[in-house]
Amino acid sequence: IDQVLSITVFTQEHVDTVQNLTSHNETELWQPASPIYITTNSEVHLYIQSTSVEFVTELLRKHGITYRMLLENTPALIEMQTKNDSSDPRSGGVFYERYHSLEDIYYWINKTKQDHSDMVKVILIGSSSEKRPLYVLKLSGRRDEVKRAMWIDCGIHAREWIAPAFCMWFVNYALAFYNQNTEITEILNNMDVYILTVMNPDGYKYTWTTDRMWRKNRSSNKDSDCFGADLNRNFDANWCTKGASDNPCDPTYCGQFPESEPETQAVARFLRSHKDTVKLYLSIHSYSQMLLFPYSCSYDEIPNHNELFEIVKEASTKIRRYYRTNYKYGPGAKTIYLAPGGSDDWAYNFGIKYSFTFELQDRGRYGFLLPPSFIPQACNEALLATKIIALHVIKKLNEELP
Repeated sequence: IDQVLSITVFTQEHVDTVQNLTSHNETELWQPASPIYITTNSEVHLYIQSTSVEFVTELLRKHGITYRMLLENTPALIEMQTKNDSSDPRSGGVFYERYHSLEDIYYWINKTKQDHSDMVKVILIGSSSEKRPLYVLKLSGRRDEVKRAMWIDCGIHAREWIAPAFCMWFVNYALAFYNQNTEITEILNNMDVYILTVMNPDGYKYTWTTDRMWRKNRSSNKDSDCFGADLNRNFDANWCTKGASDNPCDPTYCGQFPESEPETQAVARFLRSHKDTVKLYLSIHSYSQMLLFPYSCSYDEIPNHNELFEIVKEASTKIRRYYRTNYKYGPGAKTIYLAPGGSDDWAYNFGIKYSFTFELQDRGRYGFLLPPSFIPQACNEALLATKIIALHVIKKLNEELP
């Protein structure tokens, strides 16, 4: 049976051994995202197909590398994530406590627009490399037009299923509690909220049909049989420098050039055309429980570092208080690792001075295979952080008014 191991890497020899292992076709790195990030004294989460479990564990033992079993029956967890995938949003609250196929998400987008036409618009911002539509939901309070907005994207990495689940959770919450909960009401009365539920529809579809562990999009690469680029290495922010790969077969392949991928291009083009209104950018990922802000593409400190640091610190403190879950926080490069070409850094450099990436639950107990029963709390944690950040931004913008 397919398994996930947690491998403890102490020495440089261990690093080399484990890095070599990951080039083996029947393994997939869960953490870190790429072999280049494996360092001494770190923990590596490695997914291994059943046919290679014996080979891998033998090799680790031979090199004296300690490991423990994280997940011993991944097929059962995958089934848990995909079963009772009811396609009827009318089945009430339970609908949002499940993972949904791409077809279901498209159906849900349409249904949400129909049921809440006074608060929801759907905008087609482009299409994927396999020509699937990229739909943004625009949520607005029942009020006159406002000149400011925030953006949330989910599912830039295909296997991070909790991310689209959060985008759906947020939309449902906002529509259900508008004019009931003071915070979400204040947010929707002061800002439009643009939500891209699945930024990488081709990859997401592929994780449902073919390979649950797929990360990238599904574009074809000339001169290579390997598919896909990492959309979060494809933005124009120190593009393809240390922390990204120029090899199309790698999980962090940066693409042929910045914005070479249609998904990246669609998002960048939309944000460029809304430059004057979008004041807050949020990108939702998993897993590792972190609240991050720029930069990821370098170790430089941004001018408003202290302000953003205080915001994520407050969010982390409140999540810990309410939900007993620990979130690390800080600038991306120093908190996780160097990751050039990310959407949050691009958005920041482009002028959106409040730019954040959330890494949702968990810390590796289930990793990408987080069971559906964890969806409500994982989403509520991210919702709390989103509210804190959005309300801070609204307050700051109101102070700037003449």
